[in-house]
Amino acid sequence: MLIIGAGGVGSVVAHKCAAVSEVFDRITLASRTKSKCDAIAASVRERLGRTIETARVDADETAELVALFRDLRPDIVINVALPYQDLTIMDACLAAGVHYVDTANYEPRDTAHFEYSWQWAYRDRFRTAGLTALLGSGFDPGVTNVFTAWLARHHFEAIEQLDIVDVNGGDHGKAFATNFNPEINIREVTAACRHWEDGAFVETPAMSRHARFHCPGNIGSYEIYRMYHEELESLVQTFPLIRRAQFWMSFSESYLTHLRVLQNVGMTGIQPVVHNGVEIVPLQFLKTVLPEPSGLGADTTGQTCIGVIARGRSRTGGTDRRVYVYNICDHAEAYREVGSQAVSYTTGVPAMIGAKQIATGVWRRPGVWNIEEMDPDPFMADLNTYGLPWQIQDPAEVGAP
Repeated sequence: MLIIGAGGVGSVVAHKCAAVSEVFDRITLASRTKSKCDAIAASVRERLGRTIETARVDADETAELVALFRDLRPDIVINVALPYQDLTIMDACLAAGVHYVDTANYEPRDTAHFEYSWQWAYRDRFRTAGLTALLGSGFDPGVTNVFTAWLARHHFEAIEQLDIVDVNGGDHGKAFATNFNPEINIREVTAACRHWEDGAFVETPAMSRHARFHCPGNIGSYEIYRMYHEELESLVQTFPLIRRAQFWMSFSESYLTHLRVLQNVGMTGIQPVVHNGVEIVPLQFLKTVLPEPSGLGADTTGQTCIGVIARGRSRTGGTDRRVYVYNICDHAEAYREVGSQAVSYTTGVPAMIGAKQIATGVWRRPGVWNIEEMDPDPFMADLNTYGLPWQIQDPAEVGAP
């Protein structure tokens, strides 16, 4: 196993793979900054008594990646680097004969736009090479896709309406911070919203529609905002009877106020500007002065609540039915286990589980696949085993959007 990326998610993947020694008997963690890998390896050794190897690699450089792959000869690469680097890593996997797993789809550096077309274009090449590329094995995308596939198999004759709801009820005590890479997070949040309606994507201004959502248990009530998220693109193709699909995420008023100010003064821009004779990208500069997401874990409290609300024709009698399947993850508990907050945890655990399905042969199918195209049952079982147990509830009880 080779893990590329030494941020918060990479740390979780390393810890969770190391804990499943019966599957992952040799693990290497690689990044542009080897010292970050070494720190994670030390944590793995301290927490689990297991040694993992580390290496330096620039994931923007295909030749460097190929050289590393040929030296280490991994069976699988888990890509938790930046989405900009998906294609170089996929190219290296093809050159070296390695299976591929990621958690986020490709987007170019100079355009705040992300879609699967670039990676879907690799389908024939991976099929011909006899290699499996698994796309979107995080939480959203990832677990939310598997939830949808599992509901389609076991509960619905046809899913007609789909709402994905991502609530982070955590508090890190900072005035403004993002829970994952600030550059990727802000690009995603400020992009125009798209939702699926009657056979086409409909574009609306970012964050222009919101609703109140009451989470199960004692997590509380949160304002959720409709935005575009990549799993919608693949889910409406895999399940073509879906008439409406929407993605919702919670944001506090404080977060939104800070974000509006940063947008208004140009700090979220992605086009280069010249400052004191040096060309910089405002958003990349902003990233350097914001808190590092991987360092938020020790101070973050509260829980995440992420799930799927589906409506459609029931498998029993074809009557209209609504089902809500979700996971609740506690920030403090995640930190105690792996030293990372729940946002990293909920992304890193599914990356390990997806790689496990390929490693054990359960999901080993040549080609490029979105995760909902695989058998959902073993993945759902592993969520319960490896730290992300799921539950089912009547969505009417939580005030579904």
